[in-house]
Amino acid sequence: MAKALPFSNAILELRKEKKITQQELADAIGMTRQTIVAIEKGKYSPSLEAAFKISHVLGVGITDVFVWTD
Repeated sequence: MAKALPFSNAILELRKEKKITQQELADAIGMTRQTIVAIEKGKYSPSLEAAFKISHVLGVGITDVFVWTD
């Protein structure tokens, strides 16, 4: 069984607030929709660059998107 990531994220909630689809977010940051799905579900840890890109597209600070939970 895979260990849970030591952080959570609010991508789904922020995306819905901004009315951005997974595909639109993926296109904006140069990733696939499947990668966005995995990040949202906490099954994939994005690179630091990707995390900053996500927060930029969502219009919030990185700590509004990702929260350390460990």
